[in-house]
Amino acid sequence: MTRYIVVASGKGGVGKTTLAANIAVALAKLGKNVAVLDADVVMANLEIIMGIRNPPVALIDTLSGRLSIEDVLYEGPEGVKVIPAGITLDGFNERNMDMLKSALREIPRDIDILVIDAPAGRDAAMVMDEGQEVLIVTLPTVSSVSDALKMKILGERMGAKIIGVIVNRVEGKPRELSLEDIENAIEAGVISIVEESEVVKEALAYETPFVTRFPKAKVSVEVFRLAASLIGRQIYVEEEGVLDRIKAWLTGLMRR
Repeated sequence: MTRYIVVASGKGGVGKTTLAANIAVALAKLGKNVAVLDADVVMANLEIIMGIRNPPVALIDTLSGRLSIEDVLYEGPEGVKVIPAGITLDGFNERNMDMLKSALREIPRDIDILVIDAPAGRDAAMVMDEGQEVLIVTLPTVSSVSDALKMKILGERMGAKIIGVIVNRVEGKPRELSLEDIENAIEAGVISIVEESEVVKEALAYETPFVTRFPKAKVSVEVFRLAASLIGRQIYVEEEGVLDRIKAWLTGLMRR
């Protein structure tokens, strides 16, 4: 039976899509058969992170009734099946989104985990359902945490299970909220703290998940740890040292 994990945020710009893609790849590297679906139709860019350029068919074609989910599956990094939203909204309307929940039930049965990159804000309700699990992504700021609380309330109203909060792009600056403040405000446990990292930006420039390009980077190690915790496992991944960083830098120069 496929497990559904929705990655959601109160507003855009918090790194939700990047985390959804990298969590999916990390789960695949841990041995799971994983698919990741871009349900953020308006701001679709998951396909770019996963290295899929200009897919001829996408989720839009499923929601319009022209194709099934299986018809729009693409092979991504580490064997992850990618369901892109599509970069065109031609012919799209809100009625199409009513078909999304039924389309999700068509996911191939051999998929262990479907990671869903939800639309930001209240539109996330379109992919939330009873029995699904939700990861809420927030920045360590008052406004972002306030939006995350609204997302938690929305998820609970939809009957979904909130499995935790990911605090993303943490820099350790005094202006940031503390872990305790965030948990008290959202009334949910923080299960991952992901630091701001240039590695993320560089991987995006190469259209590849950072857990694949920089598997020993601190940010990647944290995502691997998070992914392992989602499947009830503990892992040890050695972080990169100075020589690893020099090697990665030289490799990047050679590929340019």
